[in-house]
Amino acid sequence: MKTTVTEFDFVNDIMKVRPDNFTREALYALFDYFEQLENDTGEEIEFDPIAICCDFSEYDSLAEVKEAYDSIETIDDLNAYTTVIEVPKTDRLIIQNF
Repeated sequence: MKTTVTEFDFVNDIMKVRPDNFTREALYALFDYFEQLENDTGEEIEFDPIAICCDFSEYDSLAEVKEAYDSIETIDDLNAYTTVIEVPKTDRLIIQNF
């Protein structure tokens, strides 16, 4: 049994269970990332808000990421380690935790 998750559902369901994990803009970027990943792989992704909140983190800027990870100096360094999702029209980044 499957349910189609719309962008609205995705954002609101995560905001209900973990309102402080991501900004709304970041959640829209994450939704786009997962939709593109489904299109690229041809496989559906199970929507698990808690797992998403555990697997990904939002940072205000690359400088904040650099504070958290000593080995990161540039966006290219970060891309070499993990998935990086840029939040449009901001300096914020979402990274898959590593």
